[in-house]
Amino acid sequence: MEVYFTIEKTATAEYKDRGSKFIAYAFPVKNTDDVKECLLVVKKEHPKATHHCFAYRLGTDGLQFRASDDGEPSGTAGKPILGQIDSKQLTDTIVIVVRYFGGTLLGAPGLINAYKMATALVLQLIPAVQKNVERKFQLSFDYTILNEVINTVKQNNCSILSQELQLFCAMEIGVPLANKELCLLRLKEIYGLEIRESKAGK
Repeated sequence: MEVYFTIEKTATAEYKDRGSKFIAYAFPVKNTDDVKECLLVVKKEHPKATHHCFAYRLGTDGLQFRASDDGEPSGTAGKPILGQIDSKQLTDTIVIVVRYFGGTLLGAPGLINAYKMATALVLQLIPAVQKNVERKFQLSFDYTILNEVINTVKQNNCSILSQELQLFCAMEIGVPLANKELCLLRLKEIYGLEIRESKAGK
């Protein structure tokens, strides 16, 4: 897998069923700290809501995920939310659905449908963005070859993740998996540039 899909914007959508109101929020997230932050924001905005259900998927491999029913019957909220995220093949994405109870019980099928619809509506508002799966590398080099390094990094569609530019420079870049070999070959041609793969590797 050389590419993955995610979102870069936030959005809100609302779905109503028999008096109950379901407000869905979608956020781009990078890690579980981002997830906690998003949950805090939504809970602060809706302190009186009956439930704050959510699901997220993280990582380019999509292996990190969670679905929470937050007090709704098991499998009626988090699972349908995650199902919609997965149907769009998204990762690094969280959807939180806030429910205000309207007095009428919806039953399990009604709840599943409501959480699914609210999530589908909010994800329709945000275009999915295709991104390259990258490997991280640390570059160390003298300031005199900075231009050459930056040109090579840009020509090979690498992303600059962090940089310290002084007399001696350090830079962390993300190299697209699709052209990793060629990119590393080009970087190794630059005299005086040291390259090493970041420990995390991903």
